[in-house]
Amino acid sequence: MSAASARTPDKRRVILDAAVRVFARQGFHACRVSDIADEAGVAYGLLYHYFSSKDEVLDTLFLERWNVMLDMIREVDAREISAREKLYAIAAFIIDSFRHDPDLMKVIIVEVTRAANSFGQTHLAQIREAFRLIAEIVTKAQAAGDFRTDIDAEFAAIAFYGAIEQVLTGWIFELLPRGEDNYERAKWLVVETVCGGLQTSAVGEAPVV
Repeated sequence: MSAASARTPDKRRVILDAAVRVFARQGFHACRVSDIADEAGVAYGLLYHYFSSKDEVLDTLFLERWNVMLDMIREVDAREISAREKLYAIAAFIIDSFRHDPDLMKVIIVEVTRAANSFGQTHLAQIREAFRLIAEIVTKAQAAGDFRTDIDAEFAAIAFYGAIEQVLTGWIFELLPRGEDNYERAKWLVVETVCGGLQTSAVGEAPVV
């Protein structure tokens, strides 16, 4: 790569970054392709050189970040550490993702994972894969005798991720205080809340139905 080309901004990346800001500020459905082009400082037609529609832009943003998270969960699960430490690492990754790029996380949560009738349906397979990988961590801990076996692993995985997403939603809509101390404490609170109920030493039994 020449020195000149190295200094040239990646137009595709510029458009994606601009789309994050526009989607977070205006909402996906309220904005137009021209809004993204204006934010990126590029010609309207150039956006269509890289993406067929604003739907493809959102798909790309989601899949880029979600696939990074899936790879991270697989890497964490391969480590020789406890299930609690694995779940803490996952919670830390997601919360730190919000800390470093709150607009992107807002877009992913509001426009994709919570959009049950549109993009959420489109990406159900990817969303379920995250739950499956987390459930595998729980299942292994159950087999080792570390976690209770009367709590369904899939339900525990959904509860774990759901707790993190709800905390992020609280930050997005300013229902919970932000800040470094709050971010760090949230990691611990989520893991302690979920693992406290999963541990074999926890009191309480499953209700008879």
